Amino acid sequence: MRADRPTTLGEFLVENQEKFPYATGELSQLLSSIRLAAKVVNREINKAGLADILGMAGSDNVQGEHQMKLDVFANDTFIRTLRSMGEVCGVASEELEDFIVFDDELHNESKYVVLIDPLDGSSNVDVNVSIGTIFSIYRRISAIGSPVVLEDFLQSGDEQVAAGYVIYGSSTMLVFTTGHGVNGFTLDPSIGTFCLSHPNMRFPEQGQIYSINEGNYVHFPIGVKRYLKFCQELDPASNRPYTSRYIGSLVSDLHRNMIKGGIYIYPTGTTSPKGKLRLLYECNPLSFIVEQAGGRATDGFERILSLKPTELHQRVPYFAGSTQMVLEAESFLRSENDE
Repeated sequence: MRADRPTTLGEFLVENQEKFPYATGELSQLLSSIRLAAKVVNREINKAGLADILGMAGSDNVQGEHQMKLDVFANDTFIRTLRSMGEVCGVASEELEDFIVFDDELHNESKYVVLIDPLDGSSNVDVNVSIGTIFSIYRRISAIGSPVVLEDFLQSGDEQVAAGYVIYGSSTMLVFTTGHGVNGFTLDPSIGTFCLSHPNMRFPEQGQIYSINEGNYVHFPIGVKRYLKFCQELDPASNRPYTSRYIGSLVSDLHRNMIKGGIYIYPTGTTSPKGKLRLLYECNPLSFIVEQAGGRATDGFERILSLKPTELHQRVPYFAGSTQMVLEAESFLRSENDE
């Protein structure tokens, strides 16, 4: 942070260019395009109560979930903005069944693919609760100059060159990593600029918040049920019982837990036998951020970033947050398997 004024996102990207993979300026341009799209989406969210964009769009996405009107707007905005830049050769969105190929002269030499959840938690817009955008950036593995292929998107999370999220709440923040720590930028609406507000964000090693939809309790594995009981037991020595906090917006829950310390859990269950969250659009990018912020992210047994994706819309269980809390949860899952 500068003494006279805050560092803007643009200045930060320029000043830290040497830390970015390949240091060609392309990644900076790509992040700038995401910044632009986020500001457009933020504008629409902030005037949602005044415009005809609230509620259902009248169709379902590939997941079989009702699409909100803002989902469609956000999806179109991010894809259109990314297409207008020459750095991206393909995009995969949670809202679409298949990936999109940018196969024209502008994108012939493009080296990056983007995977995106355009509007996470969008059903909360109608009740004025925080929502977010999640993005993940990879270098393509197919030959430059040829159309991107499925394998370009089915890379393990360890191959990400950048990932981040935008949270649209009481303030609008863009949080991202390029593998050199996590930094958060808050939008100053008076000048329309993201300014560095949360440098070097870190998860506390131990927290006191657990975030899970306890309405699904009867469907949880035994190990998760036992961990929740552990969280609720009185133990002054370890500051238990922990506090339950669940917004229902993954970005918002994870963002709060990174600042205050906590664990986010979305396990398997009889209604979600493989888990509900998407590996490519939610778990991988957020796990990159979690690890860069000193936290831990697993499926309860294996590190998320080590998983090899097999399909675009693959779902996995998710345990992410303060390292000691995730390790505690994993121990209960392992003890269940040992029985």
